[in-house]
This record gives sequence, C-alpha cells and structure tokens, in this order.
Amino acid sequence: MLGNSLNKSFYHPNSHLQTPWNWLQFGLLSCPLSPFLGGISIVVASLLTWRKQSRLISNRPIHKGFALLSILLLITTGFAYHKLDAFLGLFNFIPFFFFFTGLTSLMQTPNQLRQISWIMVFGSVPVLIIGFGQLFLGWNFRFQVLWIVFDWIVAPEKSLSGRMASNFMHPNTLAAYLVTIFILGLGLLLENYHKLKQKNRLIIFLTITVFANFIALILTNSRNGWGITIFACLVYALYQGWRLIVAAVVSITSCFFLAAFAPSPIAQFFRLFVPYGIWARLNDDMFPDRPLELMRKTQWEFAWNLTQQHPLTGSGLRSFSGLYKTQMQIDVNHPHNLFLMLSAETGLITTLLFCGLLAWILIAASQILFNNKNKIPDFLKKSGISASIEPENRLIFFSYLITFIGWILFNTVDVTTFDIRLNTLSWVFVAALCGVMYEYQSRHKTSR
Repeated sequence: MLGNSLNKSFYHPNSHLQTPWNWLQFGLLSCPLSPFLGGISIVVASLLTWRKQSRLISNRPIHKGFALLSILLLITTGFAYHKLDAFLGLFNFIPFFFFFTGLTSLMQTPNQLRQISWIMVFGSVPVLIIGFGQLFLGWNFRFQVLWIVFDWIVAPEKSLSGRMASNFMHPNTLAAYLVTIFILGLGLLLENYHKLKQKNRLIIFLTITVFANFIALILTNSRNGWGITIFACLVYALYQGWRLIVAAVVSITSCFFLAAFAPSPIAQFFRLFVPYGIWARLNDDMFPDRPLELMRKTQWEFAWNLTQQHPLTGSGLRSFSGLYKTQMQIDVNHPHNLFLMLSAETGLITTLLFCGLLAWILIAASQILFNNKNKIPDFLKKSGISASIEPENRLIFFSYLITFIGWILFNTVDVTTFDIRLNTLSWVFVAALCGVMYEYQSRHKTSR
C-alpha cells in the first residue's frame, strides 16, 4: 500500500504541471551530490511553473511581499561601500525568491509533501556513506566530473578535528542539511511506524536511515545541529502527546547542560556519565584557546554596531567580512546570524520586512494546522486564513512547519544562504509549505 502511494505521488494532480514536477523531483534527488544538476533542475521546474501559472503566482500577497523585498535589496546596493560586492550578494537572495514563488504553485497536496520527504531521505544515503567513510575509513579525495557537474571534496577527518563533513565544505553545513533530513524523515516515520510490525521494507529502510542521520548529526559535533535535533524531538513528542518521551528528552538535555554549565561539584557528578565530547563541546572546553574574534558574541556585537551606524540602508551585502577583517585582523565570512547580517548589510527596514514575511508564513501555516473553527479571529476569517487540514495529513504538514522553524533557528546562530545546496533546499521546503497552505485556503474560499 505504501509503495502504491509513492507511485501515485510521482504524478502531479494537475497534469499540466507534470513536467515541472518531474524536474523538481530529479533536482531534489540529485542536489546533495551535485548542486549544479539539482539547482538547474529546480530552476527549470520553477520557470516552467511560472510559464503555466504566471497570473496565479503574481496575484498572491506573499509573492508581492517578496517582490517588494527584492526592490529594497536592490536599493540598498546603491548605498553600499562596495557596490559590486553588494550587487553580487543579491544573487544569494533575489533569484531564490523568484524560484520560491514559482514552486509554491507546483506543490499543492500533502501527498507531494510526503513524496519530497521520501526523496530527501533517499538522497541523503550517499551523503551518509561518504561521511562515515571519511570518519572511520579515512577517506580523503576529490571527485570531479565535467568541472562543476560533480565536484566533491572529502577532507581527512583530522583536518576537521574529528568532525564529520562528508562532501560538504564544513561540519556545520552538513549539520544544517542533516537536521532537515532528520526532521522530515522522523515525520514520515511517525506516520508509518505501525507498519514496522508488518516488516515493511521501506519502513525498515526509513528507520535505519533516520537513525543513521541522527548518529551523523552527533558526529558533526555541531551545537547548532544538536540543539535543533533536540528541539524537533521535543516538539514531535509534544504534538503526539507522548509525555514520557517529553520527560525523557527534557531530563537528558538537562543532564547535558548541568554537566557543561553547573557549578563544579554538580558538574563533576554529571560528567561521570555524560560523554566528554558533549559537555566539553557545549561549554567550549574542547577548544579553550579560541580567539575572542571568532566568538559569536563578538561577531554579533560588531554586526549590531554596523546596524547602528547605517540603520536604514546598511553597509551593503557582503560587506561584513571586509569590515570585520579591517578591525579584527581575522577572516570571518559572516556574523553567524542571518538576521543580524541583514540588518548590518541592508538596514532595519529590509530586515524587518524579511522577518515579517517569514512570520506571516509561520502564523498562516500554524493557523491551518491547529485550526479550531470556533476560535478563529475575525481578522483571519477576512484574510482567508481560516482553512484547516485533514487530521490524516496534519503530521506531514507539521513536519514541514518544524523544518521551517528549524531553518529559522539555525540561522540565528549561523548563515545558510552561502551554501547553494542549503539555500536551494530551504526555499523549496518553504515553497512546499506555502503551496499546500495556499491550496487549502483556496479550497476554503471555494466551499464558502
């Protein structure tokens, strides 16, 4: 039955959009190993959807908001210290906004969300194999085909202080990818875990892959990844009403933090059973000689100071690195916070609009998920955000909402926009959430 459901999901509910849907599926499958092939395929999917659904796409309010945001970003380049750098920085944002708007009309149903989740789980397997090979088999190579079509650099684990990076450039980048796969895969597993008793091969594969993703996340040694993984497990358990699991997650997490940050006598007790690699990573004892300039707090303070100097227009995209090096005499590519980076480089108006658009998506998606028809505020009724999703489809929709929240949280302590794989996949997932959300709103308006 599960196999038949997956086979049906290969077909788009609107036959006119089957070709872009095929392109999107191929792009998502190939993106982890080949950002070039994956990115091109996803771009094609978006452009084809734009061609077929341009009027619908253009009329959606959220898309008009991103169009306004794009205009503001363009304006800020005129006030930048280095206008060429600022112009080049636009390519980390505006093209992705455009592709996002196209993809929202391509992804319309919960079954498509399931299909995308399955594709992402399957696509993560080669990444996991490379990562475990790097750590435990000493893999160290560069694989390149046709220049950028396939270009993997697998560094020796010693150069990464024992942290898994696989074919990604940095362990934190891999962690951002893995935590997304873990959240989506766990959502699928919770939908289908009862089929484990039937020894369904797909569910057994899913279980193994989700567990492998969890182990790989630990091995990235990324505090960001650890935190969001714990958050995801806690939120899923709360959603399912599993109080014992909530208590277990909270208890284990508390032990970790007590071992890392409690006064010495208490910390020493908890360190008897909490591994050194966890508590020492949390409190940075593992890297005691880290320069002050590499601390996130220092970078955040510098970014906020830049914001205060140019609160309306910022100093220009891609300016943080050069300004930070001039003052601190050290290379740092970004301030490890997307929102502070935007406020420093593009000003508060642009940043607040960006945050407002994200908040609108979050509120609208939450409203559809947790809708209670007897408790809908009047302003939401008027805006059309009073639709609801069927009970059997809520968990998969919830998994995308948690993925979206996880992306926001990760970007409060890092910046994912500079990795083309993460940036592309992030906007695909946001588009999937918005697309299904708009479809349910449309059904609600039609039924009234």
